[in-house]
Amino acid sequence: MKSFQARAALACAGMQAFLYVAAREPADSLPTYELDEFIVTKRTPGKMGLSGPESGFTLGKSELFRAACCNLGESFTTNASVDVDYADPATGAKQIKLLGLSGSYVQMMTENLPAFRGVAMPYAFRYVPGPWMKSIRVSKGSTTVKNGYEAITGQIDVEYLKPQDEETVNVNAYFDSDIRLELNGDANFHVPDKLNTVVLAHYEDRYRTHDGNHDGFADMPRIRQVNVMNRWNYFGDSYIFHGGLSFIDERSQAGQTVAHHDGELMDPYVISLDTRRYEGYMKHAFIIDREHNTNIAFAGNLSMHELSSIYGRKLYDVNEKGAYAQLMFETDFTEAHTLSAGLSLNYDRFGQRLLADPDGAGPDRIVERETVPGAYVQYTFRLDRKLTAMAGVRADHSSDYGFFVTPRFNVSWSPVEYLTLKASAGKGYRTVHPWAEYNYLLASGRRMVVEDLSQEEAWNYGISAESSVPVGAHTLRASAEYFRTDFRRQAVVDYDSSPGVLLVADLKGKSYSNVFQVEMSWESPFGVSATAAYRLNDVRTTYGSRLMEKALTSRYKALITVGYKTPLELWQFDATFVMNGGGRMPAPYPLSDGSMSWDDRFPAFPSLNIQATRYWRHFSVYVGGENLTNFRQKNPVVDASMPWSSTFDPTVVWGPVSGAMVYAGIRVNF
Repeated sequence: MKSFQARAALACAGMQAFLYVAAREPADSLPTYELDEFIVTKRTPGKMGLSGPESGFTLGKSELFRAACCNLGESFTTNASVDVDYADPATGAKQIKLLGLSGSYVQMMTENLPAFRGVAMPYAFRYVPGPWMKSIRVSKGSTTVKNGYEAITGQIDVEYLKPQDEETVNVNAYFDSDIRLELNGDANFHVPDKLNTVVLAHYEDRYRTHDGNHDGFADMPRIRQVNVMNRWNYFGDSYIFHGGLSFIDERSQAGQTVAHHDGELMDPYVISLDTRRYEGYMKHAFIIDREHNTNIAFAGNLSMHELSSIYGRKLYDVNEKGAYAQLMFETDFTEAHTLSAGLSLNYDRFGQRLLADPDGAGPDRIVERETVPGAYVQYTFRLDRKLTAMAGVRADHSSDYGFFVTPRFNVSWSPVEYLTLKASAGKGYRTVHPWAEYNYLLASGRRMVVEDLSQEEAWNYGISAESSVPVGAHTLRASAEYFRTDFRRQAVVDYDSSPGVLLVADLKGKSYSNVFQVEMSWESPFGVSATAAYRLNDVRTTYGSRLMEKALTSRYKALITVGYKTPLELWQFDATFVMNGGGRMPAPYPLSDGSMSWDDRFPAFPSLNIQATRYWRHFSVYVGGENLTNFRQKNPVVDASMPWSSTFDPTVVWGPVSGAMVYAGIRVNF
């Protein structure tokens, strides 16, 4: 009976493979093959939970292709855990939110190396083109201590296309109704003697000003970006090398499209940002004992980020230089016991020229430096694939803040086959470079005041339950999780205390976030997959002397995604519906015409994204739409006709600033 079932399955798979090829090739060009043996494997899903003790998930290529995914910031549209802030009209700056808190508390990494810190932080999510990414790993809450002390709410680690991937040339072109054009390309070359390289190129141009609400102020900046990267690796018998160089050149311009003041023409209010970023990295690994996974590795990167920006009559120029180095040792004593230990060094230098007050005497010159050497040790225990515990501690010394210790602990337990329970607790620290990280706030007409700031410090605690139950040939997955982040010290951006001032100051009181999320997903045998999720946020911070809801933060998020693939996977259809809960607005203030700047709260609002993709053998075409509910925030630029006044503000953004958008693209593989 088993033999008959095996033969039937083999015949069915063979027929499906034949039909798949026949649908892609003309009948008269089909080659003939004699198959001695072939293996049928299950397609890896686009979103996978983390297998270790950490909580989180990995987004693979198939999940990223469910949306346009033009850059890293647009990769989370089908995901309930990560929010992407809507871009402000002044700079287009986007930041993510994880566990209800700003992306500044997420450690951004590229293949386990810290990346896009400091002045790059507000714009980092448009610096990583979507077609360049192989996967995205999101770790929630307390994480490993190997990569530093900065992860407070988690880590986002981007894995780029690899030099050792199959030799191919890929080209991607994209265009949308917001007048945005993108071209991407990558090519792999395998050189003899175990040496490989990949070249990645990206060009983006939003070449026309868009003013959908006719307030005389651009809804989004015009952006032109050139981004190139070259990566190499070498695989020897006992030595492995990775290395690469990258360069970004970006020009951004926004501001008034019609200059007016009491009916009289005047010089327009212009916001411009010119960016150049240079980066190089390398990794060396020496394998000592393969049987016990014993190895010594050295990894490091160097970066220089130059930004010249003008906000009306304000200016901010910065040259940030960063260096990171890490020496690591790892070994498996047995299958149950693993030890990791290492040393690290982090260096940052900010040379800044600042004119925050146009009526002041002249630009201030500000130089910030910090050197942080550190050491860590981490132990992992595994028991029969049912219990995994990871405990780590690191000690670091900041040239500005002295000595500090970062403990973290994660545990995963599977009491039964289809249930996994996880818990975590850990600490995180972060040095704030306020002008570099919040330079986009200079677009506001308010006076920006920055006090002397302490190093940020917070604890994070989390518990989760994950269940995977087979339903026929497929799996029903369900999860529930709760995370709390409790700040001991924090830099608070205060819109509330004074209507004419944006204050960045140390926390004086409590600040915390509580996040609860449930999620369920299923992939049916008929090509249909679906995910439903709900997240509740309780995020509160002390402003002045009052503990209040964190402004511009939705109270909840509900998400439903549905996907369908035809039997031969020639067509794919995806839809994502999101309901974003309302939240608190900063304290409103009166405008020049006597009206108030905004209401006390912003409302809940829906969003619908749809995409259809048609696949051929060597290319695919996709069309879609975003924000098809056509919801937009009214008057995202406050007092747009009075940009030189203290009541002008384009930074208080909680929703889409433009309406429905449609797009089309093509992916070609040689």
